[in-house]
Amino acid sequence: MKDFEYGDEQIGEKELRFAIPSIVIGVGVLSLPRVIAQETNGVDGWVSILLGGGLAMFMTWIVATLAARFPKTTFVDYASLIVSKPIAIILTLLISIQFLLFTSYEVRSIASVSKLYLFDRTPIEFIALSFFLVVIYGVSGSRAGLFRLNLLFLPIILFIALVVSIFTLGWFEMNNLAPFFQTSFDGYRSATKFSFLSFLGFGILLFYVALVEQPKAVPKRTAVAMILPVFTYLLIYVACIGVFADSAAGNMIYPTVELAKEVEIPGEFFERFESIFFVIWIMAIFNTTALSFDVTVLAIRSVLKKMSKLAIIFTLSPIVYLVAMYPQNFKDISLLGKFITYYSVVFTVAVPILLLIIAKLRGVKGDV
Repeated sequence: MKDFEYGDEQIGEKELRFAIPSIVIGVGVLSLPRVIAQETNGVDGWVSILLGGGLAMFMTWIVATLAARFPKTTFVDYASLIVSKPIAIILTLLISIQFLLFTSYEVRSIASVSKLYLFDRTPIEFIALSFFLVVIYGVSGSRAGLFRLNLLFLPIILFIALVVSIFTLGWFEMNNLAPFFQTSFDGYRSATKFSFLSFLGFGILLFYVALVEQPKAVPKRTAVAMILPVFTYLLIYVACIGVFADSAAGNMIYPTVELAKEVEIPGEFFERFESIFFVIWIMAIFNTTALSFDVTVLAIRSVLKKMSKLAIIFTLSPIVYLVAMYPQNFKDISLLGKFITYYSVVFTVAVPILLLIIAKLRGVKGDV
C-alpha cells in the first residue's frame, strides 16, 4: 500500500505558497478600503497598496531566507545558534504571544461582522465560541491536513473576490476615481504604512519553513506568492472606490461587505449575494485564524518539548477566547488590532532582519 503523502507532517514549498495568501487574506480586506480611502483622494490608494505590497514581498523574502538558511531547524534552535538559547526562547515566546493575540483578534472580528450582517439576534459570545471551536478542531488534527485545506479554500476565495468585482461593474462610475494623483506625500506615506501592515502574515515562515524538506526555493516562491493578496486587495479597493467613491467608502465600517450587497447576477439567481459572499469569506478567515493558532502552538511546543500538542491547545484556548471577548465595542477592537499590528512589526520585521544580519556577519548557517 502506498504511504499517505502527508502522513509524516512534512510539507512542500507549494503548501507554503498557498499558506502566505491564506493567512494574509482575512478580516483585514473587509475594512482596508475604508482605511486607505481615509488617507488618499480618489483612487490614489492603488499606489499605496502596490508600495505596501512590494515591501511585504521583500520582507517575505527576508524572513524565508533567514529560515531557509537553517534547513529542517526550528526557530528556537536556529535563533539559539545566532544569538543565545535564553534570548531565542524569549523571542519564541514573544512571537507566540503575537500570534495568540492575532488569533483572538480574528475570532472577535469575525464574530462582530457576523452579528452585524448575519446573526443580529445571536449573542456575540456564542458566535465567537462556535467559530473558535471549529478552529480548535482544525488545529488539533494533522498540520499537513490544515495546509491541504488552504489548497482547497484559496481558489474559492479568490474566485468570489473576482465575482464581486465583476458583477458590481454596473454600479461602477469612472468619475468616482477622480481626482488623480492629488494625494499629499503624507497621505501616501500613511496609506502605504496601513497597506504594508495588512500583509504581515509572512511571519509564519519563521516556523513553517522547518517543515519543508528542500527549502532552497522557498524565499523566492513565497515572495512571489504575496502577489495574490496584493492583487486581491487592489481589485477590491478599486471596485469599492469606483462604486462608492472615496468619501463614502471612508465612512463605511466594512466597505467590502457593502460592495457585495451591490452585486447583481443576471436572472436574479441570488437575491442576497452578500450572504453567499460572507459564507465564502468565513473560509478565508478560518484559514487565517487556524494558521495563526497553529503557529502559536508550534512555537510554544518548540520550547516546551515535553508538553503534548493537545495539552497546549486546551491550555491556550480559554486565553484566546477571553482575550477575544475583552473588547467592549468597535473602538476597542480597532485598538486591539492596532496594538497587535505594531507588536508584529517588531517581531516579524525588525527581529528577522537583525537575526539575518547577525547570522551573515558571524557566518552562522545550518547543515545543507
